[in-house]
Amino acid sequence: MYDHIGLKVKDLAASRRFYEAALAPLGHVPGPHDHSYAGIGPANEPALWLYAANGATGPGTHIAFRAPNHEAVSAFHKAGLEAGGTDNGGAGARPDYSPSYYAAFLIDPDGNNVEAVCP
Repeated sequence: MYDHIGLKVKDLAASRRFYEAALAPLGHVPGPHDHSYAGIGPANEPALWLYAANGATGPGTHIAFRAPNHEAVSAFHKAGLEAGGTDNGGAGARPDYSPSYYAAFLIDPDGNNVEAVCP
């Protein structure tokens, strides 16, 4: 069901230390990171993403649902818009994420970033 989850955090360095330590016994390892984000999860498949909040005060959760194909990603986006979501990126390739990454993004009624992805 879930592909990955993202959390906005107040102190990225402190959150990295916490999650890397707490999740290591479960077999999870640090993944890609820079000054604004960090990925953690199975080797070469980070599934938890931490994002520096940078003063954000609203909800900051990002949830990505795994889709079986490109058509399902498009249907997710269309249905979400019709149900009151706000466009945050239509269905399409995201080569900056990975060569085969195909996704769509919506903002839900509470301000959370919701994604459907067919990696």
